[in-house]
Amino acid sequence: MIDLLTLLVLVLVGVFAGLLSGMLGVGGGFIMVPVQFWLYSVSGYPDEVALRLAFATSLAVILPTALSSAIGHQRKGAVVWRAGALLGAAAVPAAVSGAWLATVLPATPLEVFFGLVVLVAGARTFFATTESAEVPAVPATRYLLWGVPVGLVSGLAGIGGGVILVPILTVILRFPMHRAVATSTVVMLCAASSGLVTYMLLGQGVAGLPPLAVGYADLFQAAVLAAASIPAAQAGALISHRMPARFLKGMFAVLTTYIGLHMTGVFSALGLPL
Repeated sequence: MIDLLTLLVLVLVGVFAGLLSGMLGVGGGFIMVPVQFWLYSVSGYPDEVALRLAFATSLAVILPTALSSAIGHQRKGAVVWRAGALLGAAAVPAAVSGAWLATVLPATPLEVFFGLVVLVAGARTFFATTESAEVPAVPATRYLLWGVPVGLVSGLAGIGGGVILVPILTVILRFPMHRAVATSTVVMLCAASSGLVTYMLLGQGVAGLPPLAVGYADLFQAAVLAAASIPAAQAGALISHRMPARFLKGMFAVLTTYIGLHMTGVFSALGLPL
């Protein structure tokens, strides 16, 4: 039975993840995964199992949260559906491959990989100096090409992929920030769903998982997180369209820097309780 403190932590994390999903076009996995990993670890699960549970459960939450966020952005007419469909189509098989790799690799390299991904993504987004006022014409092959790393990271790190897709859209494909945020939520639906199904299937028969888990996806924690994150994602989508692009980039950079340093063990090495 889950205790009251854990329940409160999950609700707060869900609200925060939902707001970030709507505001920044990320799934919130880079917030949920570290917290869930810590919760499962202190509950006695081995690191490898705890990390896989965190990855799969994060994807289970990202799916409805990204849908809520996408609906909010679509109401503002900000989603570029051609880009979202092509990127999402390429992300699906890559997310399956990433999720499979995460079930056979040890925990520590995955944590470091996760941290490095968000650090690079945040820096690239913040320091981008140019941005188009309109969505440029992009060949379909370029969208398909860039959908692969998005899906791979989504499955491998238990995130929706928005944390690297937003930098790809803004820095490489020259999308306006608000359009990149909106379109990212659509791609996350594709990447998160395929990664989640893979974790559910590969976790079948694993002993010692939570009682309401389907494979590695803990449905109880996912339900608590999603109940908090879905309405928060709607609020975040509304807020994002009232903020200047530079401010959104700054928020993105601060959050990714903190999470990246935490997951790569920098804070622990310096003896900082962060």
